[in-house]
Amino acid sequence: MTKKFQSITDITAPVIAILFVILLWYFCSNREIVPAYMLPSPYKVAKAFCDNFTIMMKQASVTLQEACYGLLIGIVIAFVTAALMDRFVFLYKAIYPLLVVSQTIPTIAIAPLLVLWMGFGMAPKITLVVVTTFFPISIGLLGGYREVDPDAVNLLRAMGANRVKIFRYVKIPNSLPGFFSGLKISASYAVVGAVIAEWLGGFEGLGVYMTRVKKAYAFDKMFAVIVFISVISLLLMLIITLLEKACTPWNKQEKKKLHRRGNIQL
Repeated sequence: MTKKFQSITDITAPVIAILFVILLWYFCSNREIVPAYMLPSPYKVAKAFCDNFTIMMKQASVTLQEACYGLLIGIVIAFVTAALMDRFVFLYKAIYPLLVVSQTIPTIAIAPLLVLWMGFGMAPKITLVVVTTFFPISIGLLGGYREVDPDAVNLLRAMGANRVKIFRYVKIPNSLPGFFSGLKISASYAVVGAVIAEWLGGFEGLGVYMTRVKKAYAFDKMFAVIVFISVISLLLMLIITLLEKACTPWNKQEKKKLHRRGNIQL
């Protein structure tokens, strides 16, 4: 009974929060607390969303390509970087501060330089996505590598396992939860990073479309694009969550055990 109530609460809580935000938004626009040309009503935004859905889907295909390519490259770079930092202490001390510094530079400041260096094609957008996505993934992987159970490592060594096998059978499985946590953050960063890069130079994509509707003062269409980008980011995070459950079934079992212990204590 408690588990069923908890599952219902997990579903209804975010729905109630979203409905509250929409009602507050409707109240502010209906009472003209904020001028209508600055904050269109939810109805106008929904109408603009439906009317321009085909256009937004066409533009989203370009943005998603940039985001996915950049995210995949970021995963590869993060995997290699984290593995080298875990293997060599000198590289950890040398690279880790650079990784932190790279995240203190605003992406809005990097994007114009990338466009200047690489032109108006996909290259600067993908590069910006890589810069904004590889850090959370590399930190998640590195934390998993460095927090392995020493007893498990010693057991494999006693059985004659080399570094490669220890890395494969102990460190990689231990790093998967941190990897997927970083991947969820990076997936949302990937879409936003691609859109920001498109603002500053490009011919297609949701960022270019946003710039056009903003210059036309069609704020209902602009809000519709914002909602569309949020939906895309949520869908990407949902896909990653499902992939995480498939790749880390032991996490689900551990959560069940913790939940049972909590119920027994209560």
